[in-house]
Amino acid sequence: MDKSNACRTILLCDDNLLNRKLICAFLNGLPFRIIEVDNGTECIRIALDSGRGIDLVLLDISLKDLSGIDVCRAIRGGLASRCPELPIIAYTAHAMQEDHNSYLENGFTAVLLKPLLRDDLLRVLASYGLMV
Repeated sequence: MDKSNACRTILLCDDNLLNRKLICAFLNGLPFRIIEVDNGTECIRIALDSGRGIDLVLLDISLKDLSGIDVCRAIRGGLASRCPELPIIAYTAHAMQEDHNSYLENGFTAVLLKPLLRDDLLRVLASYGLMV
């Protein structure tokens, strides 16, 4: 199957329901299947389940059970041989440059800042070839 015309799967991890609803609204009508989780433990489990076919992970940095950095490291470690190129995008309100650099050094492929804007999200998705 030509993946360019297929529905893409985004794993969305945020413990704030309103943030998840906002992202889902931004992507409404676009060819995405969104798997929503509200904790890092579940995010890791789903990401490491090779049968899920995740195309991108959108991961909040501040979760109640684990830090987003710990979740990213766990996913990277578990997928190192199977899917090392999986985009894992941090999104956070922490805008300091040293924070941004730390996220990239710890395995994230990009960082989006809150409040999240639809155009910024779509730009990042397009940069990973996920927009048709």
